[in-house]
Amino acid sequence: MDRREFLSRATSLGLTAGAACALGGLPAPASAEQPVIAPGGTLRIQQNVKPLKDPRSYDWSELGNQTRGFLEYLVEYVGDGSFRGMLLESWSVNEDATRYLLNVRKGVTWNNGDAFDADDVARNIARWCDTTAPGNSMAGRFAGMIDAETGQARNGAITVLDDSTVALALSAPDISVIANMADYPAAIVHESYAGGDPFVHGIGTGPFRPVFMVPGETCILERHPDHIWWGTDVYGGPYLDRVEFIDYGTNPSSWLAAAIADEVDLLYETVGDFVDAMDDIGWIKTRAQTAATTVIRASQSAAVVGTNPYTKRHVRRALALAVDNAICLELGYGGRGTVAANHHVSPIHPAYADIGPAPYDPAQARKDIEAAGLLGYVHELVTVDDEWQRNTGDAVAVQLRDAGLRVERRILPGDQFWPNWRDFPFSSTQWNHRPLDVQVLSLAYRSGAAWNETGFANAEFDALLDRANTLADAETRREVMAQLETLLRDEGVIIQPYWRALFNHHNGRLVNAQKHPANEIHLYEIGFAA
Repeated sequence: MDRREFLSRATSLGLTAGAACALGGLPAPASAEQPVIAPGGTLRIQQNVKPLKDPRSYDWSELGNQTRGFLEYLVEYVGDGSFRGMLLESWSVNEDATRYLLNVRKGVTWNNGDAFDADDVARNIARWCDTTAPGNSMAGRFAGMIDAETGQARNGAITVLDDSTVALALSAPDISVIANMADYPAAIVHESYAGGDPFVHGIGTGPFRPVFMVPGETCILERHPDHIWWGTDVYGGPYLDRVEFIDYGTNPSSWLAAAIADEVDLLYETVGDFVDAMDDIGWIKTRAQTAATTVIRASQSAAVVGTNPYTKRHVRRALALAVDNAICLELGYGGRGTVAANHHVSPIHPAYADIGPAPYDPAQARKDIEAAGLLGYVHELVTVDDEWQRNTGDAVAVQLRDAGLRVERRILPGDQFWPNWRDFPFSSTQWNHRPLDVQVLSLAYRSGAAWNETGFANAEFDALLDRANTLADAETRREVMAQLETLLRDEGVIIQPYWRALFNHHNGRLVNAQKHPANEIHLYEIGFAA
């Protein structure tokens, strides 16, 4: 394992980053000298502003960023690959990952004055276990605590031992519990929150408060004047007085124009050819190593006129055979990444198994489609209208046509694409980096998972994934991962052309504004250089 892989694994099981480095014989985390941060100021961030909903049903990183200033997390994923406690001060895990002991941070208050304690932690975990809540992806992440008959947390799964301690008892080992607590749908809400727009509700433990939001336009937070934030003594900050997320649409040309006009200080993400363009105007670039990606998938469960051709394994495999992933990386993302292999497990994941490159044989693809009687079938490939996903979709469509298939393109604006991303018969979706290999497989490909956009339902895959979730040792898990990867590719579930390097740019006046591998913006630590 490299350093990042080791830190992800060790810290998720309860070690601090420093202790993990000592155990692994690694150098301690570097403590580079930080520029002095001036208190105050308004940070202007270019980012799509999306309509908010119950946090456990968040399905885009931007939603988490819009509320992260006041809705905090039990655990935070750090850019070096480690996990550190936020509303949890620490945790411990038994040897087979069936028992977790959560130590709740003391001295935390909600911004309405209520004390934050173990009951808040237990209640939120129980909310995550509610399988009846629409769009709740958290339920699939905590299956070992759910009663299959009631669809709710199992009796005895969550126990409050005292005001600052919660015990979790799982029905099966699960090494991903802590990592899942750090993902963006795991924002912690107050007991009075009953669903709906959390911006309107407004109660949280973070240092900021919501002020104003219009989807597609702007989202404004300001430092809470009356709330004493627990994190100042631990992490420093917050430094900013106000944060404005400003929506300039999905065309990076508009982001570039806003930067040139000094209308923003920070780009949420810089993509494609605009990485060079932002370099050219003198903005500071930061880069994150990630397992972020895009997948082009044919949905096996989508409603189509007539018979859905994507239920046929040989049809799905033919689509993948017709696409050279290296061409997609070059034309779709300007080569800023690494070629992937159609199985959604990254070389930077702890238990990655190298099963070789994805096969490419357009002549065979045409033969298979012709044998299926679908040479005249028109595949409509849907993508969002942005720079890199549109270009990647175009690259896929051209290659499918070169193989003799008929393809039409539908390119939708974000407000039409994002709410329906799981429903299109044939489309492209971006997927975030997640630290552990088992996480994204559980979210995207387990039968019936909330984010399973492919409609893939395979009992053998589910059983292998259950097995992988029990194996904390990455070398042991690698054997199972090889089987999972092979099964996904043999079934033609996805065309997954490349892994993305992620970039952002800022105007050079900011401190702690580096691109986060999971697209998170930690507002409490960003400030303007003195």
